[in-house]
Amino acid sequence: MRGVVLNGPGDVAVVDRDNPKIVKPTDAIIKVTAACVCGSDLWPYRGIEKSDGPAPMGHEYVGVVEQVGDQVKNVKVGDFVVGSFFASDNTCEICQAGYQSRCVHAELMGAIGTQATYARIPLADGTLVATPGMPDADLVPSLLAASDVLGTGWFAAVAAEAGPGKTVAVVGDGAVGLLGVLAARQLGARRIVVFSRHADRQRLAAEFGATDVVAERGDEGVAKLKELTGGLGAHSVIEAVGTQESMMQALRATRPGGHVGYVGVSHGVVLPGDELFFSAVHLHGGPAPVRRFLPELIDLIWNRTIDPGKVFDLALPLEDAAEGYKAMDERRAIKTLLTP
Repeated sequence: MRGVVLNGPGDVAVVDRDNPKIVKPTDAIIKVTAACVCGSDLWPYRGIEKSDGPAPMGHEYVGVVEQVGDQVKNVKVGDFVVGSFFASDNTCEICQAGYQSRCVHAELMGAIGTQATYARIPLADGTLVATPGMPDADLVPSLLAASDVLGTGWFAAVAAEAGPGKTVAVVGDGAVGLLGVLAARQLGARRIVVFSRHADRQRLAAEFGATDVVAERGDEGVAKLKELTGGLGAHSVIEAVGTQESMMQALRATRPGGHVGYVGVSHGVVLPGDELFFSAVHLHGGPAPVRRFLPELIDLIWNRTIDPGKVFDLALPLEDAAEGYKAMDERRAIKTLLTP
């Protein structure tokens, strides 16, 4: 099969890889219908995160089940399925508490690499959710979004306790932040402020439900947000970047007693204990338990209540993956969809 590998910083290639095989009786093999490039893929692409190449790439995927192991009961050959970027059994105590991304048997799909023609899905019964039927082609991007960025944005909004009557601020205007806006709107937020300097992302944020835009960053952005909120700050803040600046901006933009939902993959983030102590702010986040939300998100997409697939503003064949990475790195694209 063909698959994307990262040889080193800035060096993406599409190469021949061995077709996946059933390794454990709980595995499934899917033919990938669509995959995509994630903002977190840019950390190793930029050399910020070390990667030993050639490393398989990709952890977001939808596709059709081609083969199942002997112990797989919940999905069958021919099902169209959506999975999470973490494989999970969905039965352990941690999964049952709603934190499937920290399953005691969790496996990271990025190590398998789903930017490929086929993919092996471990723990298929717990990881994969079948759609009600074969989706119309125009639903595929939205279902693909559910496998990570929508589920991650949704978890961020839930962790931040976005809801009716709340003012929600979103730090980060990438795909996760934009879908955090969508999630906050669906959860009933009264006011949604997005921090963004990019007109195209501001337009999409407004389409998803943002009511205000703040172009300033850091402490200037915090000051502007407080102007909009009577000096108090937001009730709920979504942090969707993962840098020191973005985390401090999120913390400082939150009113006392408010909540930060942080889902940006942290790189070099250090929280000053005294400021955190006196902020009286709740922090909750980490790798999103996407599997917790998949049934609900698939239903919302299937019934065309939400259209998160709009975050894909560049669609390319798998063979052109290098251009997809480059476009996102240069911020010419919000998110790249790849078709094997």
